[in-house]
Amino acid sequence: MTRTITGMLRWRELSVIVVAVVLAVYFQIANANFLFSNASLQNLSQFIAPVAIIACGEVMLMIGGEIDLSAGMVYALAPFVMYFLARAGLPYPLAIGGALLGAATIGAVNGFVTVMLGVPSFVTTLGTLFLLNGLTLTISNGTPVDNEASRTLSFLMGRGGYAEFLWAVLVVLVMHFMLRNTRWGLHTVAAGANPIGASEAGIRIRSLKIVNFVLCGALAGLTGILEAFRISSIDPTAGGTHIMFLAVAAAVIGGTPLAGGSGTIAGAMIGAMVLGILNDGFTLIGINAFTFDLILGGAILVAMLCNILIGRYRRGIAVS
Repeated sequence: MTRTITGMLRWRELSVIVVAVVLAVYFQIANANFLFSNASLQNLSQFIAPVAIIACGEVMLMIGGEIDLSAGMVYALAPFVMYFLARAGLPYPLAIGGALLGAATIGAVNGFVTVMLGVPSFVTTLGTLFLLNGLTLTISNGTPVDNEASRTLSFLMGRGGYAEFLWAVLVVLVMHFMLRNTRWGLHTVAAGANPIGASEAGIRIRSLKIVNFVLCGALAGLTGILEAFRISSIDPTAGGTHIMFLAVAAAVIGGTPLAGGSGTIAGAMIGAMVLGILNDGFTLIGINAFTFDLILGGAILVAMLCNILIGRYRRGIAVS
């Protein structure tokens, strides 16, 4: 029994899972339709999916002590790039590919300016945030447009009830495997934990960081495209800082410190679930929208406190 408990406490995501379960039970007791209504579950999955996908990219950057504040604006811009490429005559699959390439290019620019020119990523991506917001509003004239893709493609890319959530699960599984089992993932963790030692061991830290910026941009673009298909409309005011901060919050709640050195993709997914449960649960029990962020902030702090306490206990076990 003691070995079982000890093994569980070594699991980084345990504290977040406990918080998610407690919240789900509480809201289920408060509203019987919370988990046993198809409409409620779809709504929950549609909140979790975009946060989780962007959080995957943010985790890879945060492990190395970097962050991308422009992810929410890439999210808003990518669907318009897809739309204009399709209107120019490209088939929608190629238009999607072009939009993802554009999103990845933005990530590459962020990475180059940060890594090669020595500008802090907070400053680099803050500047990109405003540039992309202005660009999106300019090319769209601040007006939403309809997504004109076929029904089949729309269904597969997010219009189907749980399609976007399935995309999120796929991205999380692939990213989790790559972080834990590939040289790229292991080198990313090593470079974040000990940059000097990693550099002396021959790890190309600069290249790693640029690749992770590219990945974060591409995932943000993919998320915006999936959302555009889900709601059948492309809105220039969608995304923004709100979705980006939710993704960062999910990553932090899931066990990825802002200081870098470690991180977990699975934890980010669970963190997104915690935020989704809070969002939907508060809505169902009638919490005033003006106090939602107040309660959400407190809940994030409580979740982090639990994570830190479990982490300290786990390190104590490891030492002993």
